Amino acid sequence: MAENQSLKREKNMYTVIREIHFSYGHRLVGHQGKCRHVHGHNGRVQIEVAASTLDQLGMVIDFSEISRTIGKWIDENFDHVLILWEKDPLASVLKERGEKILVVAENPTAEYLARRIFEEARKMELPVARVVVWETNDSCASYQG
Repeated sequence: MAENQSLKREKNMYTVIREIHFSYGHRLVGHQGKCRHVHGHNGRVQIEVAASTLDQLGMVIDFSEISRTIGKWIDENFDHVLILWEKDPLASVLKERGEKILVVAENPTAEYLARRIFEEARKMELPVARVVVWETNDSCASYQG
């Protein structure tokens, strides 16, 4: 049994986590509870970056690099933005009125946000391992590749 466990063991990895805070609004179309109404969150995102070896400075990545890349993207695309599903009837009305909204292809759940941030970080060639989105102090969703 110990032999099987060692075969399943993954490569040794170093990880670092950078936390980024942002405020956003959304609503969940089809939800039966309070989340069906427009509401906001002071959310936080934990970006976990991994590597099997360290760079010449002894780091996985400089924390400032995470902030400069995906942190900037979060600030520009999600911070103080109302995020609505393209099927939400409010999306077209608010867009016509010039409100700052982001229309997305899925219901803007914490799970969706985690995956979207992960995908954007990968496009930036960050070695992201996992993204955790905290909607509240006690509720989060994560996505990992």
